[in-house]
Amino acid sequence: MKWWGWGDPGVRFTHEDKPELAPFLREQLGIDVTRAGEAAPPFERLRVPEPDLPAPLLAALERAADVSTDPEDRVVHGRGKSLRDLVRQRRGELGRLPDAVVRPADEAAVEAVVRAVLEADAVLIPFGGGTSISGSLEAPGDEARPVVSVDLSRMDRVLDVDPVARLARVQAGALGPDLERQLAERGWTLGHFPDSFAHSTLGGWIATRSSGMQSDRYGDIAELTRAVRVITPAGVLATRPVPATSTGPSVREMVLGSEGRLGVITEATVHVQRLPAERTILGYLFPDWERALAAMRDIAASEARPSVTRVSDAYETRFSFATRKHPTPLDRVKSLALRTYLARRRGFDVGQMCLSFIGYEGPARHVAAQRKLTGRIVSRHGGVCIGASPGELYDQKKFDTPYIRDFLLDRGTLADVSETAAPWSALRPLYDAVTAAARGEFDALGVRGYIMCHLSHSYHAGACLYFTFAFEPRAGGDPLDQYARVKSAVQQAFVDNGATLSHHHAVGTEHAEWLEQDISAPGAAMLRALFDGVDPGHNLNPGKIV
Repeated sequence: MKWWGWGDPGVRFTHEDKPELAPFLREQLGIDVTRAGEAAPPFERLRVPEPDLPAPLLAALERAADVSTDPEDRVVHGRGKSLRDLVRQRRGELGRLPDAVVRPADEAAVEAVVRAVLEADAVLIPFGGGTSISGSLEAPGDEARPVVSVDLSRMDRVLDVDPVARLARVQAGALGPDLERQLAERGWTLGHFPDSFAHSTLGGWIATRSSGMQSDRYGDIAELTRAVRVITPAGVLATRPVPATSTGPSVREMVLGSEGRLGVITEATVHVQRLPAERTILGYLFPDWERALAAMRDIAASEARPSVTRVSDAYETRFSFATRKHPTPLDRVKSLALRTYLARRRGFDVGQMCLSFIGYEGPARHVAAQRKLTGRIVSRHGGVCIGASPGELYDQKKFDTPYIRDFLLDRGTLADVSETAAPWSALRPLYDAVTAAARGEFDALGVRGYIMCHLSHSYHAGACLYFTFAFEPRAGGDPLDQYARVKSAVQQAFVDNGATLSHHHAVGTEHAEWLEQDISAPGAAMLRALFDGVDPGHNLNPGKIV
């Protein structure tokens, strides 16, 4: 990935093929998209400190694995991709870089690396794909001990598939596309597709309790993971891939979301499903947010089991429409006809309508039945199906969204996301409180800001709300200080309204401030005791979560 931004160095988001985007950004945020500054200084201008590795530690690491002290390698492995990370990278403020990047080839090599780090009283930080946006990868700024980043990218194989149990053993360093390719060659899928899919790993998903876009059908990573192997200070932690167990508090659950504080995840056994015979995502429009939420709730309570249930509020719907590419004359006619129909025949206020995507997978008969059942619920709440074309476009572009943040940063605009989960009964009050908190902070800062939201990841009792906000910081102040005020207002609104501080982005350092409010003081104390008991020297990714 780019050391200063998201994703592949050769991929960038552009407004040039989206005629409505520039006017939208000018109207909502006062941004002139033709005014693009330098994305980042040339790497050669950065002041990268020399690594400081004691000779015995370096020798032990080199005996165990490939070791890199290359400056750019260390910079890439020094942080994740949070907004705060990227702003500091672009400023040339690199923080506490790892002194070495180590790439073990197998579990035995990981054991040797962990042992060497502990014996040297150094710090070890596991590295998957580097996509964390919660501050889960950076060493504390005042860390005086040597810091070693352990990159598991060489451990990327599907080791075995049990077709009877429908379980796969997979090395933790497998990136999403490589994992799915290897499974598909055998006729299987994990079905886990987070926004970061192209650049994140199985181990990273487990370490942060990730959710994917199709978790409604397949489950999130906590449900998909049946067993783990982890190199800890006490040796190899191994759990068994049983369907259920009553053997005390779940050690597997302790590893899920542990962000490297308990050890290095080397392997997992995960649920897999046969590749579906048919897969389709349809677009729907709802007259307003209230009825859209009610429809998603009723779908979750019904016998329908879609693979995707996502709906955007009116603000995100407007943004989505603004990012459409150049329409053909036929597209324009269809769009006008649809708007006319919705306004005149269905009574839609097109400024309030909400765009939804609902996906279906399985045998053709199953997909047809699911579409019919879901369609009845959508109609009951005033929704209209607008066909497969919008869903196909969403499916093609679903991993491109993070690139938009770099596009805005190039133009001096800060954009970020915060996501949460709450019961169905709390979703609307929560939504109102969060949007009010963000807009209140925009007003207090004296800036023009925009906040939008979509619902995704529906469950029996509730759903995830995923907020995106953007603003151009006021001149004369530190942009990150202004960002912190908006981000804090959003996060505080989550916990003040009975929601979790994060649904799938983990805790890291970005969200640790609110953890005790989320899980209570005894809960936070329990986590501290766990981490201190497993890692009394605080050698494993110190400072994260609590």
